[in-house]
Amino acid sequence: MLPPVSTPIELPVYQPHPPERADAARNRRRILAAAERLFAERGVAQTSMDAIAAEAGVGKGTLFRRFGDRASLALAVLDEKDRQFQDALLHGPPPLGPGAPPCARLRAFGEAMLDRLEENLDLLLDAQTAAGNYLRSEPYSALWLHVRLLVQQARPDCDADYTTDVLLGALTAPVFAHQRKARGMDLDRLKAGYADLVDRLMTAPIRAGVS
Repeated sequence: MLPPVSTPIELPVYQPHPPERADAARNRRRILAAAERLFAERGVAQTSMDAIAAEAGVGKGTLFRRFGDRASLALAVLDEKDRQFQDALLHGPPPLGPGAPPCARLRAFGEAMLDRLEENLDLLLDAQTAAGNYLRSEPYSALWLHVRLLVQQARPDCDADYTTDVLLGALTAPVFAHQRKARGMDLDRLKAGYADLVDRLMTAPIRAGVS
């Protein structure tokens, strides 16, 4: 159970990469650089693990032992950007960072997440649709706890777990792709809609009989 809102709580931070041999570190950097290049040139879905291994100049066994599958590799490519985003949440200027009211931070979080989706949709779509791996990943867990803490601060009387799932569900890559590509909704409309969703969820009265 989470402690009361008045108790200072720190979000989990990404741990440094574990120590590794120099040759393993070089291979990791080469693989990630090759994957980023090929994903940008061809798209994630059109890039095979064989092609990435060839581009990086490593054996397929090395690639698969290190990353397992393409979705895990896509998450690894996004790792540095995830770390930068978390740093903005923890230490950046408000309203995305500390110092603003929780509703303002939730709105800023949604806007920033939508910008990330617009910039990295292909990678995020591939990573998030891989048999539920994304929902068990470190990046998602950190974002979930961040949103949950803000929800708890803004609405201590609501079901914080459920509300957090709803707010993050609206910011998943499959939903964003459907809105942008199938529905033709522009980015400004999505940002305005998310801000409205936050305001409604964070200010609506609790229904009678709901705890």
